[in-house]
Amino acid sequence: MKINVGMKAPDFTLTDQKGKKLSLSDFRGKKVLLSWHPFAFTGVCTDQMRALETHKEAFDKLDTVALGMSTDPSPSKGAWAKALSIKDTRLPSDFYPHGQVAKEYGIFVEELGSSGRVNILIDEEGVVRWVKEYDIPQLPDIDEVLQAIKELG
Repeated sequence: MKINVGMKAPDFTLTDQKGKKLSLSDFRGKKVLLSWHPFAFTGVCTDQMRALETHKEAFDKLDTVALGMSTDPSPSKGAWAKALSIKDTRLPSDFYPHGQVAKEYGIFVEELGSSGRVNILIDEEGVVRWVKEYDIPQLPDIDEVLQAIKELG
């Protein structure tokens, strides 16, 4: 079942690109953007993650944590983050069991073997408030994402 606005976001615990564990529930009291991308080391995904890093200050001002989610393994995400100079944005790995969180959120694409490209905004109480799916080759508009966060309040 696909995640929809108004649903309680399923909690998860994953490892980020630095090998540190994080859970969605760790961020209760803040808004959380789950910015899902299909594959590290690809053009649109690179631009999507760079936009999160570049706009870190804007996310902070909006009391929002942006997480760059994918089914890539943590070491790959670490090498990718280093190549992209991503220092502040956490990039959780939903690698093992492969795509389990993406499947729980209903955004795993079997034909690709990865998540789709999706932004999911979760409020301070853990409730989904905005969901936008994109075609795989489409770069999410970071200004649209920030506007959705501002409208949430």
